[in-house]
Amino acid sequence: MKIGLVLSGGGARGIAHLGVIKALHEMGISISQLAGTSAGAITGALFAQGYSPDESLKIIESSSFVRHLRPAWNRMGLLRLDMVVDLYRKYIPHDSFEGLQIPLHVVAVDLNAGELTVFDKGELIRPVLASCCLPGIFEPMLINKRQFVDGGVLNNLPVDIIENKVDFVIGSHCNVLGPRQPIRSMRGVIERSLVLAVQSKTRDRFSKCNVLIEAPQLSQYSTTDISKARELFRVGYQYTRSMEADIDKALNHPMQEIS
Repeated sequence: MKIGLVLSGGGARGIAHLGVIKALHEMGISISQLAGTSAGAITGALFAQGYSPDESLKIIESSSFVRHLRPAWNRMGLLRLDMVVDLYRKYIPHDSFEGLQIPLHVVAVDLNAGELTVFDKGELIRPVLASCCLPGIFEPMLINKRQFVDGGVLNNLPVDIIENKVDFVIGSHCNVLGPRQPIRSMRGVIERSLVLAVQSKTRDRFSKCNVLIEAPQLSQYSTTDISKARELFRVGYQYTRSMEADIDKALNHPMQEIS
């Protein structure tokens, strides 16, 4: 049976995907295809390259991502991701989809055409980072003279990209809604509003997953909580392990949907 894994966007909460992957591996589940948006594109690329979830977590913790950001003086965003390209080349030196151990499909939005673009061939790192370019925060990524922004704007759980390539789809969704403390900052208002907007477009894709992994505890974390990486990893891992019986049942009765 070919199993596909779809990884949503969600900022720092995307680290939970690594815990999910570790738990699935311990259950003996082998992934044949990957699709990811934003944070899911980054974690998916590291996993597809062959890094274990624990190794990927260490890379994220030690890569000093923030230090490689640069101000975007042309004001199409507050920050630029150009300098991060060299950072990720250190870990994926071949910089190509073809060099990955597992086929990966990354989505980003062509800002001018207003449409979703799927990247799965050729250059890897810039498309992965393009998928993370949150509008207003990061300057759009220029690829082949086209401007790209975060794939989550149009598709934060790209199940449809691989559903016809596999027999069984597992969705890992980390952009979880839930009660939060009162919001007291402009950043908090913007972040919460984006999460709400993206979530409203994602619900109809949940039903396309044979199994949906969505740890409710993730609602208590911010998309910027990178300092809580190990907690986020643990949440994803423990929640997926708690679903083991349901996942096993779904694999043996693939017409059922488990969430």
